[in-house]
Amino acid sequence: MRKHTFAVCAYGDSPYLEACIRSLKRQSVPSRIILCTSTPSPYIEALAKSYALPLFVRKGPGGIQNDWNFAYQKAGDGLVTIAHQDDCYHRDYARAVRECWRRNPDTTVFSTDCVIIKENRIQRQGLVHLVKRLLRLPLRLRRLSDRTCVKRAALLFGNPVICPSCTYDKDALGEPLFDSPFSFALDWDTLWKLAGRPGRFVCAERPLLYHRIHEGPTTKACIQDHTTAADETAMY
Repeated sequence: MRKHTFAVCAYGDSPYLEACIRSLKRQSVPSRIILCTSTPSPYIEALAKSYALPLFVRKGPGGIQNDWNFAYQKAGDGLVTIAHQDDCYHRDYARAVRECWRRNPDTTVFSTDCVIIKENRIQRQGLVHLVKRLLRLPLRLRRLSDRTCVKRAALLFGNPVICPSCTYDKDALGEPLFDSPFSFALDWDTLWKLAGRPGRFVCAERPLLYHRIHEGPTTKACIQDHTTAADETAMY
């Protein structure tokens, strides 16, 4: 059985962090869990101690890319899920990860559909959700999803892959995982680059992630300084 690690990126004192940790602790198939942060605090340290989780503190320049690469590095080898602190994972997420690699050992990126939570309420599936499902159709062609053209077909008109739903095969992909000039579209850019490398992209359309939408500091900053539009325009 491949080793699987949830590397939780903790930033600030998120009121949702404990719910994220509890969802990982309740997985039907146990996986290793670690906490990683560049903003250490008594709050984060207390949660790490309470749930007996290793806590790794990054020093150096800020930025999402640096935080994600740090979490990816500290996870060690095997399969790595970079968990976002505001999200929760269905109890069968880790089971789906292991089943994916059992069936398709050449998988490099696994992802799932999600349920959107906004203002602590589950949102109905709207047009955007439907469009993303349609864009992900190429990744459901399991026999062809190891081909660059098929993987990139899903990414041509935007990024329909939900970043925190992804698990990566670190043994196949190496380090660093993220190497992008973008601040906002770095996950889209990274997937596009990974699609050009050997390996299969697999998307399970079962919603195994509860993805929380809210305007955190990074999101607001990207919108206000037009980083979002600039990054996406450059990707197109």
